[in-house]
Amino acid sequence: MAELPALVAPDKFKGTLSAREVAAAVARGLRAGGHEAVELPVADGGDGTLDALMSTLDGSLERASVSDALGRPVEASFGLIDDGKTAIVEMAQASGLVLVPEEERDPWAASTFGTGELIAAAVAAGASRVIVTVGGSATNDGGAGALEALEGVDVEMDVICDVRTPFEDAARVYGPQKGADAAMVRKLTARLERQAAALSRDPRGVAMTGCAGGLSGALWAEHGARLHDGAAWVLGALGFDERMREAAFVVTGEGRIDEQTLQGKLVGEVATRCRQAGVPCHGVVGKIDLDPFAQRILDFASMTEAGTVEELEAAGRALVA
Repeated sequence: MAELPALVAPDKFKGTLSAREVAAAVARGLRAGGHEAVELPVADGGDGTLDALMSTLDGSLERASVSDALGRPVEASFGLIDDGKTAIVEMAQASGLVLVPEEERDPWAASTFGTGELIAAAVAAGASRVIVTVGGSATNDGGAGALEALEGVDVEMDVICDVRTPFEDAARVYGPQKGADAAMVRKLTARLERQAAALSRDPRGVAMTGCAGGLSGALWAEHGARLHDGAAWVLGALGFDERMREAAFVVTGEGRIDEQTLQGKLVGEVATRCRQAGVPCHGVVGKIDLDPFAQRILDFASMTEAGTVEELEAAGRALVA
């Protein structure tokens, strides 16, 4: 009987390597050691989700000229799948934090208008359903910009969320990483409260409505968007459970694992599913920031630090040795 392959299913190593690059490097190491591997880049709904999905799903990438978070023109990609009937829009392509240098970040002025433009472009390309992945934003505008750009656009929408934060907490929890000091956080929160009261449905207190500075809540309130847990949705869309059961073992990882990994982040979700199915799961990560007890909770068969392509290939070879 032929040996079962390994399933290599990592998230991106933020700021250094995409999930596709990590999966390829580990798989090369496994194959060099004599074990076949299947590459399945994964994501949690944040930046990099479009690349992870389109590397596995059948479809095409399209381009559109839209506005970045500060209103400057930027070329952004979106995916078309299901014979063009469904679009995948990654808001970080238009309104992402990575597009704004640290010294230019302005959480009060930053707008999701470009994300609305990107959704509208996908609809104009023929999509009747749009999947919006909303992590990695530079914005805290409560989705006001996107709603403005989507005036007159009627489309079925699913929003893939990388956190469970409710609308009213968006500035308090994530404003500082977007350039907001304590005074600005209070100002942004007051604006969110006013916006929530004016929306067709009040998103306050509803889990996952605070993603991307409230964009998910605005789309939920005004466009009836369905909100989904990012890690679970992406794994389902990629058929992870079926592929896992056909594997000898799974290799997953991300740039850093810490306490958040235990609270529904993607790598923790992969490890949990493997444990429940009785499939060994190995972690290959850039930085391990967990104490030994927390590492035991994840129940990895092994855990290796590897941050470069060469180290990832070596980690793959070592798993076979």
